[in-house]
Amino acid sequence: MSDGPERGVRYASLNPPEFGALLKTVSRSFYLSLRFLPEGVREPLGLAYLLARTSDTLADASEAALGARLEALDAFIHALESADAHAPDQDALANLNESFATLRCTNPHEAALLLQADNLVACFARLSEPLKREVLAVLRTITDGQRGDLVRFGYASESAPQILPREEDTVAYTYAVAGCVGEFWTRICDLQIPGFARVPVSQLLEQGRLFGQGLQLVNILRDLPEDLRMGRCYLPSDALEAAALSPTDLLQNPVKARPVFEHWLARAEKWLLAGEAYVAGIRGRRLRFSVAMPRLLGLETLALLRRHPPLETRHRVRVSRATVLKCAVKAMMS
Repeated sequence: MSDGPERGVRYASLNPPEFGALLKTVSRSFYLSLRFLPEGVREPLGLAYLLARTSDTLADASEAALGARLEALDAFIHALESADAHAPDQDALANLNESFATLRCTNPHEAALLLQADNLVACFARLSEPLKREVLAVLRTITDGQRGDLVRFGYASESAPQILPREEDTVAYTYAVAGCVGEFWTRICDLQIPGFARVPVSQLLEQGRLFGQGLQLVNILRDLPEDLRMGRCYLPSDALEAAALSPTDLLQNPVKARPVFEHWLARAEKWLLAGEAYVAGIRGRRLRFSVAMPRLLGLETLALLRRHPPLETRHRVRVSRATVLKCAVKAMMS
C-alpha cells in the first residue's frame, strides 16, 4: 500500500490481514475479485464494501423492531458523517453502539461484522479526503435505498404483501443499491489509477451504473420466491396489473407469470451487456478481471434462471463452485 496521503487506507484497529479475513467471511465472489485489484483501489473499495455490508446487515436484522433498524441505520451514517480527518467522533460511536445493542444477528459472520463497526468507521476516518467524499456519497445513497425499502416492506408478510408501484420504482431501487456502486467504482479508479480508462470516464460511469443495475436485477429475479414469501415484491404493480396478476399469483400461478418474469430477464441481460463494454473500456489485467468476474457470474446466473425459472423451481437457483472457477479462468483471459 502506498504511503502517499492521497492513496489507500491507513488502518486504525484493523490491519490488512484482519481486513481481508473479514471480507472473506461475508462475500465469496467479491473477495475473489477484490484480491486481484491493484493496491491503490483494493483497500478503499474493500472498505466501502464492508461498510455497505454493515448497513445491509442492519436493515436485514429482522428480529429487531422496524424502528430499531431505522435508528441503527441513521446512527451508522451519522458516525461516518461525523468522522474528522483523524478519528471517528466518540459521541457518534457511542450512539452507534447503543443502537446496535438492540439488534441480533443469527448469521455469525454478520454478527462479527457488526462487532467491527467501530474499527471500520475508524478506517474510514483515515481515508484521504477525496476518497472519503466518494465513500460517504455512495453509502448515503445505499442507506437511503435501504431506509426506503424498510419503510415500504417493514410490515409486509405473505398474507399482506407490499409491492413497488411502478417500473421506474424498480429501476430506481436497482440504482440505489447497486447502480450507484458501479459509478462509485469508476470514480475510485479515476482517482487512484490515472490512465485506467480507454474511453471517456463519463462513458464508463454510464456503463458502470447499468452494469450494477443488471447485477442487482439478477439478484431480484433469483430471490423472487423468498422475497414473496416475506411479502416483498420488487416487480412493479403496473407490470403485474397489465398481465392481470397480483403478487400472490406469482407464487400460486407461476406459469402465468412467466411473460412478466421473462420481460425482466431481458432487461437484466441488456444491462449486463454494459458490463462487457465496461471491461473493454478499461486498462490493466487485474482491474479487468475484477469487473469481468461478476459479469460472467451474472450471466451464468441469468442462464440458470432461464432454464429453471425460480417461481417454478423448488430449490434456490445458484451457480456451482465449479461454475465460479470456470468464470474465474475466463475472466483472467479478459
